[in-house]
Amino acid sequence: MITQISIIFFRKQITIIAFLSLLLASCATLSSADRISQPRGFKKAELRTKYFTLLAYYRITKPVDPLNIYIEGDGNAWSNRTHLSNDPTPRNPLALELAVIDPSPNVAYLARPGQYLKPQTAGVKSAYWSDKRFSKEVITSMNEAVSQLAQLAKTDKINLIGYSGGAAVAVLIAAQRNDIISLRTIAGNLDSEAVNKYHKVSPLSGSFNPINFAQKVKNLPQRHFAGSKDTVIPLFVAESFIRRVGDKDYSRITVVEGATHSKGWRSCWKELLTYPVRQSN
Repeated sequence: MITQISIIFFRKQITIIAFLSLLLASCATLSSADRISQPRGFKKAELRTKYFTLLAYYRITKPVDPLNIYIEGDGNAWSNRTHLSNDPTPRNPLALELAVIDPSPNVAYLARPGQYLKPQTAGVKSAYWSDKRFSKEVITSMNEAVSQLAQLAKTDKINLIGYSGGAAVAVLIAAQRNDIISLRTIAGNLDSEAVNKYHKVSPLSGSFNPINFAQKVKNLPQRHFAGSKDTVIPLFVAESFIRRVGDKDYSRITVVEGATHSKGWRSCWKELLTYPVRQSN
């Protein structure tokens, strides 16, 4: 006969096993990020900000020179269409992989709230990788982290490069700084309302929409890369943003043939980096 004490003990065992499994999975993901970055000379840092602790990797070889900062996408924010993930850490961190390809002397990578670090120690609740992913708290913390990375590089010249949801963050940061010298986005969520309507999901009620800040970055040299086969964030999103900026000929958009939302970028990134950023017409 199974007693109540036996059931309680069994449940505790299951809880411990589940916790250890989650911990091991997190460590494995972090080790993967280390394996991507450390052979390329990147150092790891935990950046404490007003609201969250954020993970960053950086390689500074020529202080004072411009710093390229890559901002990660939404990562593994959702387990499926209706259920949030317990851990938004990206399984394949494209922004990090592109950062280590970048031959520039000063390069940094900035993860989003909740990615890589334990949410309870980083001060992150799941809302900050769902409805509040582009909220005041997120943008404030990401902006503080950008300032900390700039201080490490001893520079006041920053090139922002954002992938997917990281592109939205990049726009929202650029709109409030005067040390951003260029903006590049890759498969960028530049109009979160339009993207959510396209996928027939609810709007991000606790977030800023980057397209509403397009006029604030209209004079900033920029280029937006869109994949011709991207069904997650189609080309019309970048076109909508650029129209709001004021460009009628879409000269600041480059369509990468064959690229999907996450594939087809690594092999051509060095070449894409040579494409000029354009100012307003």
